[in-house]
Amino acid sequence: MAVEFPERLDVIAVGAHPDDVEIACGGTMAKLVQQGYRVGIVDLTDGEPTPGSPGPEVRLAEAVEAARILGVQVRETLSLPNRRLFDSFESRVALATIFRKYRPSVVLGILDKTPLASPDHWQAMQITDAAVFYSRLTKWDEHFAGWPAHSIQKQVWYPLALRQLNAGEHSGSGGFVVDISETLPLKLASIRAYQTQFPAAKAQVFQLVESQNRLYGTSAGFEAGEYFVSASTLGVKDLVKTVLG
Repeated sequence: MAVEFPERLDVIAVGAHPDDVEIACGGTMAKLVQQGYRVGIVDLTDGEPTPGSPGPEVRLAEAVEAARILGVQVRETLSLPNRRLFDSFESRVALATIFRKYRPSVVLGILDKTPLASPDHWQAMQITDAAVFYSRLTKWDEHFAGWPAHSIQKQVWYPLALRQLNAGEHSGSGGFVVDISETLPLKLASIRAYQTQFPAAKAQVFQLVESQNRLYGTSAGFEAGEYFVSASTLGVKDLVKTVLG
């Protein structure tokens, strides 16, 4: 029996918790929507428990509002455990099932470790890498709720650490900056939607995010930008148009 696919997504961004994607690449997600692409966010956990939130229902409502601000068409929250997130067969299959269901061309995932922050981020990177591979494996549909194999064309990583002067060990290797000059306000508004996570006492987070984005952007000739690293070599057909933007 043939499965009934939902409308396809062009890009899926994966985070360990609600707010990871917004902090790292919310400006790019909003820009992609404005450019006419269909994009989705997958949170591997609901982020609960967390000190400032009364419960998962509140955190989920904040995530829904953040997605609305960015214009994201689909948001999925998996039931993997916060604070106990590990790269396992079950977690790989759970994410790969989403990839097979929505059939993205590009997947964005966390780049590297985040020292002094949640170790879930590092696990999320490994889960995402594996799920991209699992998504294309044939003769294995029984593990993925019957969704058939799907090959993702490109995988791209985004750095999440805010208190580092570089983007991790992959910094400078396959890196590029997306212009978010016009969507930076939407990005900041989407982060502010998480009122339980970023009360007045954590106002410095917004300064960190904006300062980092303006640094990335200025380095590339934009007002603001977000940094990414391609998991595979990017090819150029017109050197002049590419380097001049």
